[in-house]
Amino acid sequence: MFDLTGQTAIVTGAATGLGEAIARRLAASGATVAVADLDQEGAAKVAESINGFPLPVDVTKDASIREAIAAVLAKTGRIDVLVNNAGIAGKAAPIWEQTDNDWAAIVAINLTGIFQFCRAVLPHMRERKYGRIVNIASIAGKEGNPNMSPYSATKAGVIGLTKSIGKEVATEGITCNAVAPAVIRTKMLDQLTPQQVAYMTDKIPMRRTGDPNEIAAVVHFLASPDSSFVTAQCYDASGGRATY
Repeated sequence: MFDLTGQTAIVTGAATGLGEAIARRLAASGATVAVADLDQEGAAKVAESINGFPLPVDVTKDASIREAIAAVLAKTGRIDVLVNNAGIAGKAAPIWEQTDNDWAAIVAINLTGIFQFCRAVLPHMRERKYGRIVNIASIAGKEGNPNMSPYSATKAGVIGLTKSIGKEVATEGITCNAVAPAVIRTKMLDQLTPQQVAYMTDKIPMRRTGDPNEIAAVVHFLASPDSSFVTAQCYDASGGRATY
């Protein structure tokens, strides 16, 4: 079930946190994983532990993304799975305290980077008539968290982008889906105030944060051949928080 033997997967932001958990899960299922991250030291450590390889990439730069994809193709000759996980929470503050730089930084990483990565990898997937793209969104993209307007807006954008791409390539053996977690226990929480984390956690009916491995399990299914009739969807992994 959900076997990825012989496949190549790229996971962005995989040096730590949720990305690392996803990379480990896909590798355990047989995939060769490119651990893509700006943190080259962290990526190298994760890659070594899962028999993958580190992939230096800056998701805010299209040229860096294209170089990374070319490097993977030169190494393995194929890209079967792309997991766009890299992201930042941004500053926790009301919109009138968010600067243009705050907005631009989070849009570049959370949304434009995913757009550019998908655009760059899809010609290869279309040529092979196979591919799995999984974009990490957030429940904030559906509900909008106060004091996180740039983050919420980018994650809403990820959901819309995912649905559009999924429909564009629906007849070509390629699926594109999103996962919308609620609060997950990762270092990203360090970017937020305790009050902000408490607000988000209190809205979860399970009354707890999620574990990265719980999200990785959902990603694993969507990254596998078994998800062949699932595309342009947003899977909530929110402990019951999502209501639509």
